[in-house]
Amino acid sequence: MNSSIQFGSKHIQFSLQYSDRKTLGITVTPHLTVLVKAPDGASIEKVKAKLRKRAPWILKQQSFFLSFEPRTPPRKFINGETHLYLGRQYRLKVIRGKSEVVRFNGGYIEVVTMYRQSVKQLVTHWYRDRARAWFGEVLEEMVPRFRRHSAKPEGVVLRDMPLRWGSCTPKGKVILNPELIKAPRPCIEYVIAHELCHLVHRHHTKRFFELQNKVMPDWERWKGKLERILA
Repeated sequence: MNSSIQFGSKHIQFSLQYSDRKTLGITVTPHLTVLVKAPDGASIEKVKAKLRKRAPWILKQQSFFLSFEPRTPPRKFINGETHLYLGRQYRLKVIRGKSEVVRFNGGYIEVVTMYRQSVKQLVTHWYRDRARAWFGEVLEEMVPRFRRHSAKPEGVVLRDMPLRWGSCTPKGKVILNPELIKAPRPCIEYVIAHELCHLVHRHHTKRFFELQNKVMPDWERWKGKLERILA
């Protein structure tokens, strides 16, 4: 069943499931939904009371996941339109030509092509090529910070993720959203550091954040920057 509670000015919706368990469990998913599992027979009033008590934690978790949500407005890929690359704005210049190439020229990202409908595809591929090179370089430079913690990443994988900037697998693959190439390098470092911390501590525990503070003391600054420039 679906229900909700009011906490101050915030309205928290949740999905409730009953099962044969002794305690009430609350989960906040990367999609910002709140899932509640309660013991059979628990009253809705008791469930809501527990949720109000845990509301600050729920809102904090939702804010955390929201920070990884790519919210850049859709681009039209037309002349004069601005596009981000490593935190800087560049104007798009489409040039009619036989070769198909994307290149920097001053404050412009120039796209040479015979076909207007090819611009988006060319720019997207250019971003991915840049992302693959940059992310691999940053990962390689950050690994020594985790050497004493036995974090051994197996490399970077690019994956389009509508709700996340990054994730990692238990076997050490660091998965990054190619859209991250639009952010400044320290923002990229922050996301990679976050995922490397997960190779040491799987969940967002106190020890997880202690490690993140140790390997990148100013991570909160760059997390905030990432939220602002790619909002």
